[in-house]
Amino acid sequence: MAMSVPESLWGTILSIPTKKVVDASLIFSVCVWLVILVSRKWASSTAKASSSDLEKPAAGVRGKVTRPLGEWTPSDFKRPTAAPYLGWDVHSTKPIPYRPFRYGPKYYITLGLRSMKWDEWIELDNHYLKYHADKARRIEERGSKCCHTAPEAMDAAIELLEELCAYLPERYPGMFTKTTTGITNKVTNETFNITQRPLPEDPMATAARLVQDDLALMIERPDGEYYLLAGAILLAGFWRLSDKFGMRLSEIHTSGDVPQFKSKLEKGMMNFFRRLRPEEPVLRNNYFIQVDDNLAWSESIGSEDAETVSWNTAEKNRAIENHFFRSERQSLRRLPRSGAVAFTIRTYFEPVTAIVEEPYVPGRLADAVRSWGDDVSRYKGKEKYQDVLLEFLDEKHRVQVEGGLEVEKEDEVRRYPL
Repeated sequence: MAMSVPESLWGTILSIPTKKVVDASLIFSVCVWLVILVSRKWASSTAKASSSDLEKPAAGVRGKVTRPLGEWTPSDFKRPTAAPYLGWDVHSTKPIPYRPFRYGPKYYITLGLRSMKWDEWIELDNHYLKYHADKARRIEERGSKCCHTAPEAMDAAIELLEELCAYLPERYPGMFTKTTTGITNKVTNETFNITQRPLPEDPMATAARLVQDDLALMIERPDGEYYLLAGAILLAGFWRLSDKFGMRLSEIHTSGDVPQFKSKLEKGMMNFFRRLRPEEPVLRNNYFIQVDDNLAWSESIGSEDAETVSWNTAEKNRAIENHFFRSERQSLRRLPRSGAVAFTIRTYFEPVTAIVEEPYVPGRLADAVRSWGDDVSRYKGKEKYQDVLLEFLDEKHRVQVEGGLEVEKEDEVRRYPL
């Protein structure tokens, strides 16, 4: 299962076999996420995560684990009822323009995060129907390669599905209706019965059909380790559920050669997972560059069915029209009944040529890319696109400045990271 820290630093996949390809979504992110959140949540009772520090250095981990390893007592926590999203429309509500990158000169390998409001757990927009169609196609074509639940994770997967079936009609009443046996999508004319046994399909697949996010569940076993035991990874772009399924959280990171994981990140990550409470969901964002237009799987690094995939296969310096900005919004929460840790990974995918029309974006993105160190650059595949990308961004920034853009006033106009 993957996650990415301050971004999805996955340039190291240069010549790494597919088993070592770290998901640009969950894997590396998790590590740093943990370190930061633990320090803020438990090291200081008054400290709060900030939305303006997605790339600040991580702090240490403090505190002790109090519950026995591998044991979870169901919590009586109930998610607050979500407020209806007034004015939301499947055809007109635009995606949120996340731009989680900052000016250099230094790039920190860390993850910024913030508390999540329950109303904002799942974000839907006018790309919903495309995502829905892409997911349905991939469920049919790839089956358990993309959606799979281990027997011991079945209760947790059903809990996640039940949570979505309760939440979505509250938040998006114009699209979803709760039924006595599940949920109806009024836009796609689909009705899902989640009470029948056995279920007609893997509950993770059903959950994936409802939202635009990819989904993953980490389950704690008696050894106190968390394992990726359920997932619906359909639009991840760079990683395959079948490569990481069943792995320990630590193994996922070490198999992907995550920099400094053992020495600096592993302990904090494990402490964070064990302390996470159902009432404290969190969010973080990342970003990276892709040099093809396939949301589901980045063909530039090789076939999805290849034994190995690598940036080595990517064509160098493709025309700027082939450069895409991929940003992920990730939520992390503990399910109260099962104790599973649930991830949602919502991908936003846009041409670089489109986002540079926004004030400040080309200059800030160019500065951020230049701030990557050698390890980050390799991990992100920078060598394959930097010449074309930076030349284009610099020119767009120059035009904006000559047109009257006042760089020093950016915070007054549009605060980082959005």
